[in-house]
Parts: sequence; C-alpha cells; structure tokens
Amino acid sequence: MIQPTIPPAIAKIAPDGKLTPRQRRHILLQMALRRVQPGSGSSQEFLRRRTAMIHWPDLRQILAEVDWVIVDGVATRAYMPERMTKDLDILVHERDNQIVLDRLQAANYELIKQLATIPGYILQSPDGVEVDLILGNYPWLNDALANPERDPAGYPVLALPYLVLMKLGASRSQDMADISRMVGWASDEDLQAVRAAVASYSPQDSEDLESMIFLGQQERNLPE
Repeated sequence: MIQPTIPPAIAKIAPDGKLTPRQRRHILLQMALRRVQPGSGSSQEFLRRRTAMIHWPDLRQILAEVDWVIVDGVATRAYMPERMTKDLDILVHERDNQIVLDRLQAANYELIKQLATIPGYILQSPDGVEVDLILGNYPWLNDALANPERDPAGYPVLALPYLVLMKLGASRSQDMADISRMVGWASDEDLQAVRAAVASYSPQDSEDLESMIFLGQQERNLPE
C-alpha cells in the first residue's frame, strides 16, 4: 500500500504525520476559518423540523431506573438540523456496565463485539439496528446523567454542554462539524452554559470553541 505524502502544513506540526486529536482539530478549524462564508441554503423553518424517532429502538422501558442518555449523531438532532447516522449511541456510567448489558440481552439485543477505540460494546436490536453502548467515567458524567435534555420525541439526550465536551475529546472531523453547527444554532443562554462547561472541564479548548461558535453562526447566516 502506497503511503500518502504528508502535506507541508501538517509536516510543520507533526513531521511523522501523527497528529494528536487537538492538532487535527486545529488544522480543520484553520481551514474552515479561511473559507468561511455566511450560509444561504435551506430556510431556518425547514432546518428546525425534526422527524419522529421511528427508526430507532425505544430503550426507555428496557433501561428503566438506569441513568442513560443518547449521544453522538442521534443526540445532535435535539440541537441542530438533522443529519444521517447509521447507529444509535447511548452513554452509561461504567459502573452500570453489567446491568445494562443484562437488560439489553434479556430484550433480545445481540452482543456483537466490543467497541474498537473506546470502552463499550456494539449490539444489534431485534429489528437489526446497531446500538453502540458507550461506558463512560468522565468527571462531568454524574451531573450529565442526572440532568438530561429531552429530544422532540421525549428521549433522554446528553445536554448540550456535555455533548460538546464529549465531542471535543473525540476530535473527529464529523465531531467538529457537529459542534460548530450545534453551537451555531444555540441560544445565548445555552452558549453561556457551553462556555462555562468547557472552561471548567477543558479550558485548553476554549479558544477552539470560540472559533466553532463563529463558524456555526456564519453558516446559520445570522445578521451581523
């Protein structure tokens, strides 16, 4: 297999091409900031619409009395225009690992394998939907699980400040796009909460957060 050539801009930061998540995020943000233009696509009324969650398993009865929240792609629909995603990701505290696995398997969810890069498991629902069970131990997790938001269908969703923190830690290109769009659609009050959470738990990311707020608001085409 031919190894890709390391571009000069990346070689300056990481001569071997091995970027840390924060370095990768910084490069993506710099590229986006150079190209940013106020958006002019679909109307805001259209982008605020949400479809019902008929495609996703309803775990509320199965996981009754267990603290859990929806995260990642399906969770973002509570805070921004919807995007396509193939699986349902849920987050629980690592201490609840066994009880959650037991309940899902008792409900005929098939355990497929462990997640590759983070603690957790991939399961398949009786209807063939992939469910990723993420086991967390973040410093903010207890508060986040005790205070979930609700999406338009009433499902428990990780609150925006914690979802931003979780995606900042992952730093994939899709995570950066999600953060930018979510904070671009956020109210001033919600932005204040996001800034406070990042300042408290990940202050080194505050500057990148401001860049993503700027990019998101430009995409939304807010008046200057």
